Amino acid sequence: MKNKMTNNELPPFSSLAGQILIAMPGIDDSRFEQAVIYICSHTEEEGAMGLVINHPANQLTLRDITRQLQLEPLPDVAEKPLFIGGPDQITRGFVLHSDDYHSLSTCRVSDRIALTATQDIIKDIAMGNGPQNSLITLGRSSWIRGQLEEEIMTNVWLTANPTYDLIFNIPFSKQWKAALALLGVQPELLAMETGKA
Repeated sequence: MKNKMTNNELPPFSSLAGQILIAMPGIDDSRFEQAVIYICSHTEEEGAMGLVINHPANQLTLRDITRQLQLEPLPDVAEKPLFIGGPDQITRGFVLHSDDYHSLSTCRVSDRIALTATQDIIKDIAMGNGPQNSLITLGRSSWIRGQLEEEIMTNVWLTANPTYDLIFNIPFSKQWKAALALLGVQPELLAMETGKA
C-alpha cells in the first residue's frame, strides 16, 4: 500500500545527484520497468534530471548517430550500443562518462563521473579520442520541483549509491538486479512485498 504524505511531511531536501533510482516492481509506467536511472542533477528549486542506463535503444549503435554526422567511426566503437535515457528530449544525445574527458559543456556529477551533451563528444568517441568509459543515451528523464521526492516517498523508486562498475561494466540486462543487490534486496522478495495489499 502506498504511503500518502502531505507537503508538510516531506523530509528536508537532500540532493540525489550522483545516486541511482531503482524502479520498484509493478511501476505503473512501462517506460521505466526495471529501470536504473543515474541522477545527473537535482536541486530543490529546479527538480531532477537523470538518465536510464539499462534500456537499449532498439539495437541502435554509435554508427547510426555518426552516419548523420557524415562520420565513419573506428571499428572498435562503431557498434557501441545506444540507450533510451528517458522520454524527454528523445532526439537529443546525452553522454554519461568517466571524468577523464572534459569540454566546455561537461558537467561533473561525482568524483569519477561526468555528463556531456554535445556533438563534439560523440565525434571524439567515434574517433577514439573520447573518455575511457561512456554510455550514450537518447533522451533523458526529468522531474519538476518536488515530484521525485514524492515518487520516492510513495515507493515508486529505491535509491542507492552506485558503483562505477554498475554504471559502465555490468551488462545492461543485469543492472537492475545488481542495483538491488547494492541494497541487499532480492528481486523475488521485493515482488512479493509489493504484491501485498
